[in-house]
Amino acid sequence: MESLLARITTNPRQCGGRPCIRGMRIRVADVRQLFAAGLTAEQILAEMPDLEALDLQAALHHAA
Repeated sequence: MESLLARITTNPRQCGGRPCIRGMRIRVADVRQLFAAGLTAEQILAEMPDLEALDLQAALHHAA
């Protein structure tokens, strides 16, 4: 679990300090919204090719 959460970064100069994935400008909240909208992990990864499956897991664990 700890290694998953290491994928979540927070930088006050990036995305208003909101949690992002691996320093990219992909916010954890955006990934959670995609899941809430009914997209599957495969669909999200197809839409955001810079993400990895572990990034999606990290976003979900971060929200919990």
